[in-house]
Amino acid sequence: MTDSTGHSVIVRDSGFLAEDWDGDIAPLDAVVAGNATALDLPADADPAVLAPYLDRIALIRVGFGSFADGRGFTLAARLRRMGYTGRLRAAGHVIADQYAMARRSGFDEVEISADVAARQPEDQWRARADWRAHDYQSRLRA
Repeated sequence: MTDSTGHSVIVRDSGFLAEDWDGDIAPLDAVVAGNATALDLPADADPAVLAPYLDRIALIRVGFGSFADGRGFTLAARLRRMGYTGRLRAAGHVIADQYAMARRSGFDEVEISADVAARQPEDQWRARADWRAHDYQSRLRA
């Protein structure tokens, strides 16, 4: 999920980072065929298909086609419930306001284009990095 210059920004709780994954990220059929350890997964995919392969997949990147499409959050939660412990990345049309939800649903990080990073600077993402403290249950307990 890169901009026209081919650059993407990785967002983690600590802020903006450069891409540090150095391998290819393959489509689902390559993982099923046993040829890849990193996967591009569309938000409408059925994660049950991945069950036999979860222990050898190091990275799953879930694509978000629109910031209004929440299927990727459900997919992340399902993957975690299935026992996936590898790196889980949301990519594409995710906005800073959704960062806490992404983390709560199981994502480790978000990949955005440099264009999005320019429109929504690091401070907007870091403001949501304390995602455990700002859920509705914490607010009810306060």
